[in-house]
Amino acid sequence: MGPQSTYVKTEVVGTSSKSISDAIDHTIATAGKTLRNLDWFEVVDMRGAIKDNKVSHYQVTIKLGLRYEPKG
Repeated sequence: MGPQSTYVKTEVVGTSSKSISDAIDHTIATAGKTLRNLDWFEVVDMRGAIKDNKVSHYQVTIKLGLRYEPKG
């Protein structure tokens, strides 16, 4: 982060069958394919699904901070 930076925040949701950490990593990697200047993230919500008394899926909602890049 620069001393005088401006950011745009966007919220995304990602999932993983492995772990919360994997869900975060996968979500950021996927978002990075179409969003430029990703700089930081904030986990807003975490949840999971249970099947046969075991965790079967993890879901995270994260806010991504993107450095604002004016057009022109």
